[in-house]
Amino acid sequence: MTRSGQEHDDVLAAARLAAQRRKSREPVAGQGPGAQWPAAIPFEQLADYRSLERIREIGAAMDVQQPFFRLHDGHAASTSVINGREVLNFASYDYLGLNTDPRVSEAAKQAIDRYGVSPSGSRLVAGCRPVHDDLEAALARHYGLPAAMVFVSGHSTNASTIGYLMGENDLVLYDSLSHNSIQVGMKLSGAARRSFAHNDMEALETLLIENRAQFRNALIIVEGLYSMDGDIPPLDRLIALKRKYGCWLMVDEAHAIGCVGATGKGSFEACGINPADVDIWMGTLSKTLASTGGYIVGSLPLIDLLRAHASGYVYSVALAPALAASALRALEILAAEPARVRRLQDNCALFLRLSAQAGLDTGSAGPFAIVPVLVGDSLLAAKLSERLLMRGVNVLPVMFPVVPMQGARLRFFLSALHSELQIATAVATTVEELARLRSADFGRALPLAVFNL
Repeated sequence: MTRSGQEHDDVLAAARLAAQRRKSREPVAGQGPGAQWPAAIPFEQLADYRSLERIREIGAAMDVQQPFFRLHDGHAASTSVINGREVLNFASYDYLGLNTDPRVSEAAKQAIDRYGVSPSGSRLVAGCRPVHDDLEAALARHYGLPAAMVFVSGHSTNASTIGYLMGENDLVLYDSLSHNSIQVGMKLSGAARRSFAHNDMEALETLLIENRAQFRNALIIVEGLYSMDGDIPPLDRLIALKRKYGCWLMVDEAHAIGCVGATGKGSFEACGINPADVDIWMGTLSKTLASTGGYIVGSLPLIDLLRAHASGYVYSVALAPALAASALRALEILAAEPARVRRLQDNCALFLRLSAQAGLDTGSAGPFAIVPVLVGDSLLAAKLSERLLMRGVNVLPVMFPVVPMQGARLRFFLSALHSELQIATAVATTVEELARLRSADFGRALPLAVFNL
């Protein structure tokens, strides 16, 4: 073909492409100017809202009150005041009792006096304060690693970190019981996702054998203390697998810090491993550390990358100075007073022992602050929580779809502040009320189909 002929064909092809694009932008019949566009769907007609309404209807039919959003009047420690009445409290993350410690409160008050209530900007713009650097240095020392960074939200810490580090050509392998923030981070990343059965290292290795070679980077994610089951991962085996198959390993210590290990350092202490063998340590400030926010600890390059690119850090306001100060003081008390950790773990061991003697099913929980009492049926769990509150014990249910259909439970959060009598009372009351509801066959007669929302 001559040069002029080739040019003619190129021009013709370009013209046809332009026509196709123009046509694709033309309004469809009935949707042009002046035409009636479909109305936005009312929120009450969305499928999720209809599901909520259906759950409410089922609860009302079974005389089960909505168990969430209970109002606490004052500090929620080993006891709390709900509806003007003092109750035993097993529904707070204050594992070591530091939320009501006057030293922590004073640190927050001094930070407000010095820096104000808000940092009034992101860390990159105007939000940096010395207390942020001090907290990050203390977190790095806690793990014996080079660097740390704090986020304004624990959920955002996971979502932003995973969402940035992983991409479309990467693979994330995660424990089936991983937290919602991990799930959100994986979706944001666009990476391929593979779930393995809880703490099943054989299943994880099978997935690695089948999938690892197809992807650029691979990340294994587990929790240091699982918030639904109260058990910990086999970190030594996870480290061996991540080395064998060339992966990064991320451990979410949100519930583990202060609760796991002889002095509450976390899952690395309990498992006897070097923290440097884990690539990414994540945690929150809202549990043991009596504050709000999240953190990442690891190598200097990791922290440099996240400080420059993690959206939840770059584009969010800095952690409030008072929250940074309270977390820092709580972390210092954790290091100085390991007896608090021993009291917490002794309390958990007592709860587990009394539950076993009474025939309650606590699953695979260890003595690490979180103890589920498995009851199976979701409505039964909600009604049991209601009955316990009436008898002065505040504990919340976890129900489908957060857990599997027959995996509903009451989730007891233990504290170093609980007394032996309070724990014994909670277990005995749970046994009595659960027996009453089961003797009435509560919830069992309801067809499972009603929950197929």
